[in-house]
Amino acid sequence: MRNTIFKHKSVRRYKSTPLPDDILKDILEAATRASTVGNMQLYSLVVTCSQQMREKLAPCHFNQPMVTQAPCLVTVCADVHRFSMWCRLRGAEPAYDNFAWFVNAATDALLAAQNLALEAEYRGLGICFLGTTIYTAAEISKILSLPDGVIPVTTVVIGYPDESPALTDRLPTEAVVHYETYSGYTAAEIDELWAEREESEQMKRIVADNGEDNLAKVFTEHRYRREDNLAISRSYFELLKRKGFFNN
Repeated sequence: MRNTIFKHKSVRRYKSTPLPDDILKDILEAATRASTVGNMQLYSLVVTCSQQMREKLAPCHFNQPMVTQAPCLVTVCADVHRFSMWCRLRGAEPAYDNFAWFVNAATDALLAAQNLALEAEYRGLGICFLGTTIYTAAEISKILSLPDGVIPVTTVVIGYPDESPALTDRLPTEAVVHYETYSGYTAAEIDELWAEREESEQMKRIVADNGEDNLAKVFTEHRYRREDNLAISRSYFELLKRKGFFNN
């Protein structure tokens, strides 16, 4: 498993080969073994294997080809609906319809998603997390018939790879690890931490292709623009309210 973790790649091209039922079952069971708040398992995994349903979901993920190429999508949802229903059926009144419990449920969901991804990669499958899930969460919710108390947080594409991409670069460990307290960064340290990435030929090409003079501007002016960020935030926030996460 250690070698699998250190060789993680985001795969974006897949063979259409279906996943064997026993392998899919083991991957999903691995997800359920993830750590969880209070052993409440505040998540649901909506597994989409049919071509028809993947085609319905494709526009929600900007029609990326892998959504219909890969044999399986798993939409990972924060879910307080099931636990709240269990409480009420036993005469206990739940109070999980608030933002704190969305955070708890989202944490549970993402931990389960990571377990699922690790087991899939261990089985020789490729995976890719789709950030587009929160962009179009309302439409995904409609397609998947998600009730109040259930909201998508990410989607994992799973299948047999039809490519072998290079490992994606990462910042050095010292960029993200702090001992005892948060140590902060000087401008010189920021320059040093990003130096390898900024100096890579691939990143220089991306900067040139976008007509910018540095990589940071590619992120702020092209990939994740302020107006888009605000629109996505408003849309997701409104869905959270409609799904009942701001009742208390």
